[in-house]
Amino acid sequence: MTIPRLHFAHLPTPVETLPALSARLGGPTLLVKRDDQTGLAFGGNKTRKLEFLTADARAQGADLLITGGAAQSNHCRQTAAAAARLGLACTLVLAGEPPRNPTANLLLDQLLGANIVWTTNDARDETMKRVEEEARRAGRAPYLIPYGGSNEVGALGYVFAMQELMQQGAHPDWIVVASSSGGTQAGLTVGARLFGYEGRILGVSIDKPEVELSRDIVAALAARTARKLGEDLTFNASDILVDDGYLGGGYGVMGPPEIEAIRLFARTEGLLLDPVYTGRAAAGLLDLIRQGFFKKGEAVLFWHTGGTPALFADKYAGELI
Repeated sequence: MTIPRLHFAHLPTPVETLPALSARLGGPTLLVKRDDQTGLAFGGNKTRKLEFLTADARAQGADLLITGGAAQSNHCRQTAAAAARLGLACTLVLAGEPPRNPTANLLLDQLLGANIVWTTNDARDETMKRVEEEARRAGRAPYLIPYGGSNEVGALGYVFAMQELMQQGAHPDWIVVASSSGGTQAGLTVGARLFGYEGRILGVSIDKPEVELSRDIVAALAARTARKLGEDLTFNASDILVDDGYLGGGYGVMGPPEIEAIRLFARTEGLLLDPVYTGRAAAGLLDLIRQGFFKKGEAVLFWHTGGTPALFADKYAGELI
């Protein structure tokens, strides 16, 4: 089956060892998959998804991409960059209040030429649909990308990311990845089945306290993604590992565990994490290592999903130094 795909990500992204951090923690051997280096406006995991989503948009004749997220959304920043690269208009529906001085991802959204519509978190999806309808009435051909790019089209990016990892000769016992809207973990789950990864994938929940709901979401999306590839695969919630023990103060709230993780990765490996996703997932990873969850001698790969521009947002910068 031929799946439409554009190619603008810098692939394959490197797999690196983390020897200093591994020695400091005295636990498993740590590796990192550098999807912060996918190359599209500071990179990140959404770039892989957008290779398939924008190909689908182009196949449908779209001239406008619409998506939504938080004010400092990494997904929105990468969508705006993809739209600019492909000559498409872009409207971002962001939850929150417009700041007087935009910084970090929001600054980049504007630099990339995106039109921004502000709304509340509860009304985000409704506002996105309204913006889409208004665009159609105005004679545009909009393409609506869901929150996080997490549908069966976007998740294809991480099916083939798992193939890429296998081709790089990396066979870690564990993969640990930030999990929110579920598309990255769902794609990896399908890719593991298709390309023979025999380890385990652990999603550290960033914002959902309901583990069973998260597992159901990922399993259902994995099944739909497999069908998109013409594969009749079944996934159950029991196949999905999600840990919701590291939610802290809630989505986008950086606390002592995230600060410790960001500082530790920076000061042992020169590796920058972000305050919302990778900082929280890494905080979970550190705690699990200290608890002895992973065995000595195991290899654990931390899948870096990007997001580092958020380090420069006013709400975080002052807390990190």
